[in-house]
Amino acid sequence: MTVKQLSVFVENRPGRMSAMTRLLGDNGINIRAMSIADTKDFGILRLIVNDADKALEVLKEAGCSVTITNVLAIRIADRPGGLADAMDVLYKDNISVEYMYAAFINEQDETAYLVLRVDSNDKAITALKEGGFHLLSQDELSKI
Repeated sequence: MTVKQLSVFVENRPGRMSAMTRLLGDNGINIRAMSIADTKDFGILRLIVNDADKALEVLKEAGCSVTITNVLAIRIADRPGGLADAMDVLYKDNISVEYMYAAFINEQDETAYLVLRVDSNDKAITALKEGGFHLLSQDELSKI
């Protein structure tokens, strides 16, 4: 159970993030999670959105360099040690986390959602499910 993450090459200059987020917003695309890793000249904007296929089309039509990667979105307990519990499950099965970022926090049920890129989605899905973690589907993510 993976979700689609868009990775967009973005020039590091004033107004670029404004234009990118406006483009998505004007096309009815809701950003659910994001991360940007930058250098002096450019950045890689990672996005989880409510409609990845539409976002891909919109971004490509606007001339953006964009790719889709399958990543995991998991729910963890929003408490000290909640993240450590998930990392322990992955460590026990020798699964490496390449990167991760927070998606959002749900204060009503005291949970948080994380996006993970791991070295083996299949192994991680099995390990996390067996460890009692809930993984979001693309459909669930679009409704949150």
